[in-house]
Amino acid sequence: MLIATWNVNSILARVANVARWLDLVKPDVLCLQELKCADDKFPTEVFQERGYQCQIFGQPTYNGVAILTRGTCPTGHRGYPGDDETQQSRLIASTVNGINVVDVYVPNGQMVGSEKYAFKLEWLKRLREFFDVNYDNSTPVLLCGDFNVAPDERDVHDVRLWQGRILFSDPERAALQHVKDWGFTDAFRLHTEEGGHFSWWDYRAGMFRRNMGLRIDHIWISEALVQKNVRTWIDVEPRKWEKPSDHAPVIAEFDV
Repeated sequence: MLIATWNVNSILARVANVARWLDLVKPDVLCLQELKCADDKFPTEVFQERGYQCQIFGQPTYNGVAILTRGTCPTGHRGYPGDDETQQSRLIASTVNGINVVDVYVPNGQMVGSEKYAFKLEWLKRLREFFDVNYDNSTPVLLCGDFNVAPDERDVHDVRLWQGRILFSDPERAALQHVKDWGFTDAFRLHTEEGGHFSWWDYRAGMFRRNMGLRIDHIWISEALVQKNVRTWIDVEPRKWEKPSDHAPVIAEFDV
């Protein structure tokens, strides 16, 4: 079973690339972030033609998350319980083949010390509370998406450059670690210890060509899935295509 996550940086701009990638890789589940479109504008038919059902929590212009699955599966949470329609579309959950899949697009935070930065830290705090209330860490749970945080020094191309900056500041990393302490294991790090593997590269200054990126897109799994995780990797090929997202897909394979 293949479960993948990909920040597509506008599904309408990137639909051809996503369809191409689905035809090549054929994941059982694809979690998307940064849709930048409302539910009714989402290109559902393109994916249904390929055998995927779509659970969508969109938002015009910004944000938006979706889960694509082979066959039907129920939509669980759309945002945090209790949130109203004015809240940002950043979380969607479903259950696929017995696995509780939670797809998130963590706020970027813009700049350390800003209001958006404080919102990011609060959002991560709420994410931990969300798992505390709604899930049991002894069961199969998978959290994935664009976390907008590089967890450790191996996950940035230049530690001195990024130290204290947004995406790698100590408070962000601590907030993300608090989520991880719920009972998650970084599936990528189960199989790859060394640094230099990234999932996001700025469009500017030839950052992708020079492999000057960050690993901010993640798949985390509860203990019940650790032994079943055959491999987890970052697929950099779509980043080489015409009009790519600035993120690459991350894929986890499970023996289930």
